[in-house]
Amino acid sequence: MASKKALGLTAATAALVLGLSACGNGDTGDGGDAAGEEFNLGVLYPQTGNLAFLGPPQIEAAEYAIEDINAAGGVLGTDVPAINEADEAGDAGQANEAANNLVADEVNAVVGAAASGMTQAVYDTVTGAEIVQCSGSATSPELSGIDDGGYFYRTAPSDLMAGPVLAEQMVDDGHVSMSLIARADDYGAGYLDAVESELEALGADVVSTDTFDPDATNFDSVVNGANDADADAVALISFEEGAQVIAELIEAGFDGDQLYVTDGLNDPDLGSTVSEDDPEVVTGMTGVAPGADNPEFNEGLREHAPDLDVFQFSPQVYDCVTAVALAAESAGSVEPADYVEHLAEVSRPEGTECGSFEECRDLLDDGEDIDYQGASGNIDFDDNGDPTAATFEVFHWDDDGHGTLDYVDYSAEE
Repeated sequence: MASKKALGLTAATAALVLGLSACGNGDTGDGGDAAGEEFNLGVLYPQTGNLAFLGPPQIEAAEYAIEDINAAGGVLGTDVPAINEADEAGDAGQANEAANNLVADEVNAVVGAAASGMTQAVYDTVTGAEIVQCSGSATSPELSGIDDGGYFYRTAPSDLMAGPVLAEQMVDDGHVSMSLIARADDYGAGYLDAVESELEALGADVVSTDTFDPDATNFDSVVNGANDADADAVALISFEEGAQVIAELIEAGFDGDQLYVTDGLNDPDLGSTVSEDDPEVVTGMTGVAPGADNPEFNEGLREHAPDLDVFQFSPQVYDCVTAVALAAESAGSVEPADYVEHLAEVSRPEGTECGSFEECRDLLDDGEDIDYQGASGNIDFDDNGDPTAATFEVFHWDDDGHGTLDYVDYSAEE
């Protein structure tokens, strides 16, 4: 059974997250009367591409959130219509074209993109049109400082928070000399820096760091770097292309229990991708991903989508949809320019805690400030639109396959 623990910041990690701070609630409920206007939601997610396995849990989570919102009477008394879906496809050009289509359709909010790189590619298109954008899975630290006019939010925690959790897990498992291997992009660079800083703060020896071109077909150089450094553990920060890196690391003599991965590889079928003939080759491997210790949410989503077997980032996407809907309720308007200033306010700790759209909406109707406690946990948006608290799942492959080893609560303010 999964256990649960909490982590705070070391001094090194505190320096990395210095920009994160929560602010108090503002006034709520001062918008105009928008009853009868539909809240149209666009979802930009990976239907194709190397993160396509993240697509089903994201779209199902968004639809589940809308189901709950409509069961409670809709946004400002009007049901939310069917989602306007768009494919980011793991390609910047296609993702931006899809984002332009959503803007042309005059959606009231965009949930997505899923990948940090695709979010970087489209945020200017979306936020530049003064449409609220909320990603439930883009984790790059670079997104904290983008020029978004205040229209970009995310419920997925920055990798500056995930990195320390991964580092702590490696040290807790008894490893002392680490090699770090990462994609050569914003996601990989930010995550690598966070892991390296925390490992050094914990007294571990980082014996090598390497990056690789995710479009490469051979990863000998980074594998040889870890091998030559005589590391007793390797952290791999990658997406699906990491399966080949894992295969080469295992061929070089590393065992599964020496390998640590990130959310881009949190796939129950990873073993088959690494080795179709021997899927159990990944047994012993451990990873960290944003998660939620929320059995009630999982049960509800499973009832909504019985065939869904991967829930990664589902709670965070659900929270994006619910948070923007509550902001519209708070503002009394479905127009992004009216409700955007209310988005941070509905999650601030000065308000009354509430855990569902209906409960929070009723409090707003009573004139109260609210503190939405999401399906993914406490969010507490800061002035950059980032969550300042998060729950992480420590996932693991053992003899029974892929499962949850632990949950870790992490706060950028402790």
